[in-house]
Amino acid sequence: MNRFSCPFTQIITGQYKRPVPEASDTQLGKKIDCIIQIEICHILSKISFKCGKPEALRLVFRLSADYICKRLFIVMAKKKSRIWKIIVFMFSTAIIIMLIVIIVQWVLQKRTSFVEYPEFGIDIPVNYSVHGIDVSKYQEVVDWQSVKNMQVQNVHISFVFVKATEGLGNEDQMFSRNWKKIREAGLIRGAYHYFLATKSGKAQAENFINSVTLLPGDLPPVLDIEQTYGVPPDKLRQRVKEWLQTVQTYYGTAPIIYTNVDFYEKYLKDDFDGYLLWAAHYLQPSQPRIYRSWSFWQHNEKGRVNGCNTIVDFDVFNGDSLEFQKLLLNR
Repeated sequence: MNRFSCPFTQIITGQYKRPVPEASDTQLGKKIDCIIQIEICHILSKISFKCGKPEALRLVFRLSADYICKRLFIVMAKKKSRIWKIIVFMFSTAIIIMLIVIIVQWVLQKRTSFVEYPEFGIDIPVNYSVHGIDVSKYQEVVDWQSVKNMQVQNVHISFVFVKATEGLGNEDQMFSRNWKKIREAGLIRGAYHYFLATKSGKAQAENFINSVTLLPGDLPPVLDIEQTYGVPPDKLRQRVKEWLQTVQTYYGTAPIIYTNVDFYEKYLKDDFDGYLLWAAHYLQPSQPRIYRSWSFWQHNEKGRVNGCNTIVDFDVFNGDSLEFQKLLLNR
């Protein structure tokens, strides 16, 4: 047999007028001049000649193991290529979004750094030396260095309470930035959790713990409770105790309770008198009107500070700077 080959074909010819191995395909007993077998990729062609003329043409399609492997490799390579393209696209999109967020925050901070007020815009209670504010996402991007540097007569901001979490699994969208920048500006910081009475107290405490890392010099954790959401008072107090006990066990310090005067006297009275109180009571000249002792007083919700585009809540500490320092975490 003579074999002719090229990159794409193999041609096998039988000697003229001699039997060929594929005799079964030529109908034995008949005179066959020759058989030409041509194989192109996976298509096999057999042509028989009689008296110099082609007598029959037979096409056989067959897939060799080598061809299947090559095709499988090509298909897998294409799939991997598509997967990598999708991964690269998603990664690139995430980076672009992150850069946009960073740029927007930078622009907003630069803008707020030029926000200045001649006064705080409210009456500041006299006879208090330690003043502060509290913020959440509603104050948007704040330039904390401008807040730190503002001073009207002898009054300046010393501390900031910032919203950290709410209910189950919710973290204030500005918390991470505020928490970092407040400390960098040299202000005393504290974090609070907005309590939902309809949810487990322990589960809400775990949400707060997962988001807030307290360091030496920070204020104790705060529970902000303002509404019952229809929960019976006994159930409400039970869940509040769960939150307070879970957080105190984790951080090793008793939390502070924030609420308004009326809510405290109606729902929390007596059971929580052992905790420090941050009382909200507006339009009072010198202090909140409540029967028990208090540590912080939120006296106004419409104050102004440099570096912030919106109004903010103003607070005072019930004591001097030495007593305030004793309140801070030292671990």
